[in-house]
Amino acid sequence: MTTILKVQGLQKRFGKVQALSDVTFNVEAGEVIGFIGPNGAGKSTTIRILLGIIKRDGGNAEIFGKDAWKDSFEIHKKISYVPGDVSLWGSLTGGEIIDLFMKLHGSGDKEKRDYLIERFELDPRKKAKGYSKGNRQKVGLIAALSVDSDLYIFDEPTSGLDPLMEHVFQEEVEKIKAAGKSVLLSSHILSEVERLADKVVIIRQGEIVEAGTLDELRHLTRSTVTLETEKDVAKMLNVKGVHDFVQKDNQGIFSADHKYLNDILVEATKLGVKKFEAAPPTLEDLFMRHYEG
Repeated sequence: MTTILKVQGLQKRFGKVQALSDVTFNVEAGEVIGFIGPNGAGKSTTIRILLGIIKRDGGNAEIFGKDAWKDSFEIHKKISYVPGDVSLWGSLTGGEIIDLFMKLHGSGDKEKRDYLIERFELDPRKKAKGYSKGNRQKVGLIAALSVDSDLYIFDEPTSGLDPLMEHVFQEEVEKIKAAGKSVLLSSHILSEVERLADKVVIIRQGEIVEAGTLDELRHLTRSTVTLETEKDVAKMLNVKGVHDFVQKDNQGIFSADHKYLNDILVEATKLGVKKFEAAPPTLEDLFMRHYEG
């Protein structure tokens, strides 16, 4: 696969604050990377370095094989970016701003622009000063999605959008991916990342603490098992690999270590299994594993 974005050992300090101490990850062609972490973890600082807005203190950051700082002008010709709070020119209409962004980028599809305006239910004739936060986000998203880019960088792009518009955005990202384009998606909406991302990068206090596909990361946490048996299900309480056992009527609900699932099943069959459901950990489980406490 072709590496579109490469970050290696990225470092950034603001005065006495070490914002980034060791950030390393790649984005390959046609890949959607979910970049997650709480406020202050270093997501936006990393993105600002990638965009050439601020200069890194150490490490490397490359897009399309070019240096993110030195070659930012060339890089910007092939990327689209939407921040979490889009600022607009209040005296211009939404439509005028979208056209201006497309012109500044140097490419754009007017038919796609009109299609996206309809999909996102934006009134393009209204002055930007009268727009809500959600409508400002729509302007940024429509402008970014109306141009042909090889890399799309979204930093909390659906902030302020209602669930219906979030769904529209997700569908458009899936189309980008199907077209072989790459996406770096920073989002607090973990269900959104779980639906769209091929891989997840979790950042904590300026360092990457986990990276990989959801399937690769899920082995790190336990599945949630719901078990109903003919005999007393409470006998599962002391089975190796069973944790946090709770009994509700005839059912036992517990967390199970993956490496002991076979042993757990063997013990469950001795009790006469009537129901056995095992749910893998969600992205939220993986995320909270690094931030609980």
